[in-house]
Amino acid sequence: MVPDGVTEATGGVRVNRNLVIPADELQWRFTTSGGPGGQHANRSSTRAEVLFDVERSRVLGPRQRARILHQLGPTVRAASGDERSQFRNRQEALGRLAAQLATALQPRRQRRPTAPSAAARARRLEDKARQAARKRDRSGPADRDDL
Repeated sequence: MVPDGVTEATGGVRVNRNLVIPADELQWRFTTSGGPGGQHANRSSTRAEVLFDVERSRVLGPRQRARILHQLGPTVRAASGDERSQFRNRQEALGRLAAQLATALQPRRQRRPTAPSAAARARRLEDKARQAARKRDRSGPADRDDL
């Protein structure tokens, strides 16, 4: 089973329906995963880390490149060391990379400034009055001007 974002034939990453990053644009680094696992964890380089250089990519368009650079920076990195198998960690890292890139490429909706509702204004004023009464009740009789 191949996770979302990973293309079986090329070993590249399908980010969305318009963008597939070829395997030759990905850099891999393998290290020991650490944590429990005894000799296998100490001697096997199963943790996989994949790096994608956004600035040097040939498949990104100018708008895609600008959006990813703004959201994630010049180098996008994803790692996985959760599994015992290097192959499964590679697949997981590719899936994480695809998810990061897909999130960065999604257009952000512009926020429309809105005014507080009448109920929100009323709640704020009630809270203010309640807080003022609480502070007024804390003071002793000597501090009151109305006596």
